[in-house]
Amino acid sequence: MATITSDMIKDLRERTGAGLMDCKRALTEVDADIEKAVDYLRKKGIAGAAKKAGRIATEGAVTSYIHMNHRVGVLLEVNCETDFVAKTADFQAFCADVAMQIAAMNPACVRREDMDTSKVEAERALLREKALAEGKPEKIVDKIVDGQVGKFYSEHVLLEMKWVKDDKKTIELLQQELVAKLGENIKIRRFTRYELGEGLEKKSEDFAAEVAAQIKA
Repeated sequence: MATITSDMIKDLRERTGAGLMDCKRALTEVDADIEKAVDYLRKKGIAGAAKKAGRIATEGAVTSYIHMNHRVGVLLEVNCETDFVAKTADFQAFCADVAMQIAAMNPACVRREDMDTSKVEAERALLREKALAEGKPEKIVDKIVDGQVGKFYSEHVLLEMKWVKDDKKTIELLQQELVAKLGENIKIRRFTRYELGEGLEKKSEDFAAEVAAQIKA
């Protein structure tokens, strides 16, 4: 059995936000391997988050984000269960991170159930036609298309997107980790993204790519 030191517990706590006893227990379970302990606590937190998902969350905050060039702005509503949690630094930081994600990546909706089904079906039909044109066997085309539609969701649905600050996490995982840390149900409810001149005839500029590049920098 490997030795578990106070420095290891401190390091794990700083990386995950878990309590001291949870960190010690996790390190014990994985024979003092820090990376495995992080995964252990993350999975434990996700399981706990799933149990809280049905609880009523009507408190929270409306957050605004204006990109530094004043050409992209976001209004975002995130809900939690109590006003106390809504005022915590962790909750507010999460809201700010999600608002920046929306500015950078321009998602179509919060969750896949909110996606316009006609757009999904049009994309599916296009992908199927392309696969058949490439000579893919018809008996496996639907499986291929299912995988590609999954990628389509990951590029357009906020919760399924990779976080611009850490592409090892999705926004949904980031949300679940916060639920585990704060002990309340937390939900991204809705957002509106504004882009200067949107809908007007103008020269083509990719502001979403610009915002994403500046956030990563």
